Formats: sequence, C-alpha cells, structure tokens
Amino acid sequence: MRSAAHVLLLLMALLWRAPALAGEPPCGPYTLAFYEHGVLYFRDAKGQAAGVDLDIVNELAGRTGCVFKTILESRVRIWDQLSRHQLDISVSGIPNAERESYAEFMLYMQSHNHVVIRKGLRQSLNSMAEFLADPKRQVVVVKSFKHGRSLDAWLDQLRSQQRVLEAPDLEAAWRILKAGRADAMLALPTTWSLLMRREAVSQQFDFLDWAPQDQILAGLIVSRQRVSEADRQRLRQALLTMRKDGTLDAIFKKHVGPELAQGMRLDTSPDPLR
Repeated sequence: MRSAAHVLLLLMALLWRAPALAGEPPCGPYTLAFYEHGVLYFRDAKGQAAGVDLDIVNELAGRTGCVFKTILESRVRIWDQLSRHQLDISVSGIPNAERESYAEFMLYMQSHNHVVIRKGLRQSLNSMAEFLADPKRQVVVVKSFKHGRSLDAWLDQLRSQQRVLEAPDLEAAWRILKAGRADAMLALPTTWSLLMRREAVSQQFDFLDWAPQDQILAGLIVSRQRVSEADRQRLRQALLTMRKDGTLDAIFKKHVGPELAQGMRLDTSPDPLR
C-alpha cells in the first residue's frame, strides 16, 4: 500500500509540474534570452550558470510545462530583437509605454539604483545636485537601461552636457569606472552585491542611495506577437503562485541575503501581474 501511495503522489506531482503531460496543449518551445547582470545571471566559481533569473525560469518551466530554448545575449540585442518580433521571451525587463506595445511584462521584483562612487569623492559629491554642479565629473551607465524617474531625469541633464558614458554591458561599465574614466556608475543591489563578492570594492568605492523613491519594477518580458495568450496566462499564473507561496522570496534570499531580499519583494497590492 505504501508503495502504491508513493507512486500515486509522484504521478500527481509530475502532472502538476508539467501540465502538458495532463493533456494541455504544448507550451513552446520558446526562445528565452538571458543577459549577464550581477546576481540576476552570472557564472559561479566553477563556471556554471547561476542567478535569480535562471532559478525563476527553471521554476517556471517546471510549473507550466513550457519548453524554453535559452540563449545568452547582450541587453541591446535583446531589446532590438524583441521590438522587431524576433525573440519570444527575456528576463528582468523594466516596462515603459514603448516596450509594452510589443511585449507583456510579468513583474516579479522591485529594486532601485544606487550610485557607486570612487572613494574620496563623497565629501564633495554627496547628491545628484552636487555631481551636476561639477562640470568635470562623468557617470557611466549601461546602454538602454532605465534607472528610475529621478535618476533618469538627472542623466538627461548630464547627457545634454555630454557627461554620460554608455557601456554595452555591466562588466564594461565596471571596467570604465575602475580605470578612472568615470567618477561614478549606477547599479542595483543585485549588481553590487556580486561585485563585493568578487573584489574588495567596499575599500575602493562608496555606495550612495541618492534616489530611494525611485522604485523600479522588473520581470519577464513576453512577446505579444510570438507567445500565445494561453501560454502567457500559464506563465502569469505560475509567477503569481510563486510570489504567494514564498518561492520568489526564497530565490532572492539565496542570491542576495535576507536584508536585500526584503527590498526586492513586490508589493502585493495592486497586483503587478497583469
């Protein structure tokens, strides 16, 4: 009896983890693009892929039965391919009106950018206004990233003075900052938490919170043209369940620790999974 019950429970679990096996129409395969960015997606000490986004995608695959063909791309190419309807899904995307015209955003976390600034500059550059007032200071950002209302407005002012360097990815931005070609860069906690693991950056840089009000929502980016509404609903419901049952919290804690994870948790009202 115990063996039969065990087999029954196993079969029930398999049916829940892979709805396609329960007679539902197949979901995918869909091409899903990751991009390397802090603890969202990175290579660990053994060279293995790891990160918040990877764990979320693996959990979604198990819960929905959707088949994902994963690739690694630059963020610039991801947005270009999505806008031209040449990519199905990507991760950790920040919505705006233009992007929502071609993709649905299924949000799963929030955060806000900090300013990483070289030691010794904090006393004279302790706010956006002080940085803006010093014409010789430059900031580096990753091209196409959104940083929040206040910081993006500040960057627009700096761009008008040709004081913003744009790097193709996070690693390139970090190299520019370390080389002294920029005085500051913008980074999320999911970014600088990985940098602190790799290098003794706290001895070289300060992490300043100039815009705590600039909460940024991010999540799965799903092509409206290439992914059916039925499959989008599967993904939407699975993410909602993961948020409610604590799975997302556990993934955040695994990669950034409990203190930062608390700040990544989405507000439950209004429901951001639309």
